[in-house]
Amino acid sequence: MKRLNPRRAWSIALKEFKHILRDPFTLAMALGMPVILLIFFGFIIDFNYRDIKILVEDRDRSRASRELAETFSASGYFRVLPRPPGANPAKYLDSDKAFGALVIERDFGKRAAMGLPARAQLLVDGADNSKTGVVMSYLSGVVRSAAGKISGAKPREGVEIKTRFLFNPELNSRWFIIPGLSVIIIGLVAVLLTALTVAREWENGSMELLLSTPARPGEIIAGKLAPYTLLGFGAVAIVYAAARLVFGIPFLGSMAVYAVSCAVFVTVALAQGLLISVVTREQRLAMQFSIVSGLLPSLLLSGFIFPIESMNAFFRYFTFILPPRWFMWISRGIFLRGAGIMDILPSFAMLSLLGLILITLAVKRFKSDLEP
Repeated sequence: MKRLNPRRAWSIALKEFKHILRDPFTLAMALGMPVILLIFFGFIIDFNYRDIKILVEDRDRSRASRELAETFSASGYFRVLPRPPGANPAKYLDSDKAFGALVIERDFGKRAAMGLPARAQLLVDGADNSKTGVVMSYLSGVVRSAAGKISGAKPREGVEIKTRFLFNPELNSRWFIIPGLSVIIIGLVAVLLTALTVAREWENGSMELLLSTPARPGEIIAGKLAPYTLLGFGAVAIVYAAARLVFGIPFLGSMAVYAVSCAVFVTVALAQGLLISVVTREQRLAMQFSIVSGLLPSLLLSGFIFPIESMNAFFRYFTFILPPRWFMWISRGIFLRGAGIMDILPSFAMLSLLGLILITLAVKRFKSDLEP
């Protein structure tokens, strides 16, 4: 088998460079869209819940019951709503005017003063189970704080557990979201960039000229990938700058390890788009396949939102063929945990293997004749 001729690949790459420079849409999509999407979705997506409306029905009207209600309000997560006269707390939840209702019984203060368990009932809207789970985690901290205020001392327990959160001490969800969101955006943009390249040649009628050159499929593929790889690096740099400067996301890892990992991931995503372009040979169809294969699996099956460990066995194994699944772990690990090359080696190896497979398939499926 003959080796690839770098001069032929460079000629094709130079042609593609000139086309990109004449096409402002491609430049805008490669360099403008990533930062716009990152900032837009970075501010919108937030796993923390605040301003949770809680209706309070205080039947006791004692100092202890007021302190309990004030603790909810002072937590920063809940907004306490007084019960309107004659209003049924459960009906308030039915009409979606409140997420929860706190009912404090009449003997609450008396039992607290006597050292007996003082009980109050909290009705919570369980329709949104993910939100309910987060709210219940907030509730445990509020109850502990309220117990200390009402009794005048910290509650006595047999075992004291002090929790320290590593890598994200403030449990800021944006620290977790932004490194993952950057994977989704960079991957989608890279797939879209190359999904139209070969398809555009076929639709514009310029494929005949390209095939008339002595360049072989591998050289054409290499020439097509080269300029978009540089554009992909530009998108990575812009997204990284936005993550650090706009959102203040810490970066604890090695810049060199991150750059090499990004290079591999961008190449894999570009190869995926190029394979789509080679197979479909139509720009409209290539765009549809790119969005379906580059966006939906990345959002749902990469671990960006839903933990892979919680998926059933079929989908856990299915994620093995998704490049964003591996780069998601690399990106978050390098950003937040300062992961080194040995820590990310298994994910890096899988990402490289997927890239090799995609490039090989693109070369094999590339038609070197004009037959349909």
